[in-house]
Amino acid sequence: MGVLSFGVGDRLVRQAAYVRAAAIEIAILTGHVFLYPTGIFQERGPELSVGEPEEPTRIPTAGRSHPPVLLLHGFVDNRSVFAMLRRSLRRHGWPHVQAVNYSPLTCDIRTAAALLGRHVEQICEQTGHSQVDIVGHSLGGLIARYYTQRLGGDSRVRTVITLGTPHSGTRAAPLLNPHPIVRQMRPNSDLIEELAEPAPGCRTRFVAFWSDWDEMMSPVEAARLDHPDLIARNVHVAGVGHLTMPVHAAIAAGIRQALLGEERASGAVDAA
Repeated sequence: MGVLSFGVGDRLVRQAAYVRAAAIEIAILTGHVFLYPTGIFQERGPELSVGEPEEPTRIPTAGRSHPPVLLLHGFVDNRSVFAMLRRSLRRHGWPHVQAVNYSPLTCDIRTAAALLGRHVEQICEQTGHSQVDIVGHSLGGLIARYYTQRLGGDSRVRTVITLGTPHSGTRAAPLLNPHPIVRQMRPNSDLIEELAEPAPGCRTRFVAFWSDWDEMMSPVEAARLDHPDLIARNVHVAGVGHLTMPVHAAIAAGIRQALLGEERASGAVDAA
């Protein structure tokens, strides 16, 4: 009887946690709907100096230890999803943080990765830094990974942090299968198989945040990055939904630690 009671109690606790996570996801979605129009247009980069129309302004690098951070959003989203994370990074000492939009008409991850590479080169030119860090949510993380792993971007990207990115492919949202990007994110797609190929010498450090309540990952472990040639660490986040990951305070703290190269021995973030 005691064992049965414990089993029922455990299920009730899990159900309550699921309801709580779902309620937070709905609240985040509602807020994001209102913020979405603010992120439709591309963020402006540094202004050109007066009298020097041919040369982009270089931001002084003296005394600065942090490379620029690029924030890359997920499928059918835009840079507004990173409003809180960008504010957090700037408040804690990252002076150059830019959220990047890619076209909503993008139909190929490889093309998006090549365009990301051009943007990285532009940021390095503008700031005088030789490397950047990238934080990618969902599809954004997959674009960043393809650029660094397959297009030689590891020479420019020091760290890639992914939030709920389908590294091994996800079966979620089957109704979206007609979209080419969604098909590329399915398990065993050509792109997922390409990313599983050997990547010797890749210098970029990867940190993958994954959640046991991520409704867009099927299975949830799809957001883990397990590749024998990559320098990768997986961080388990308990009880956090897909949309909540970019705005969660504990995850923001974990991102800051990862950007500083600090690793938790447990490999987990307490999202309570």
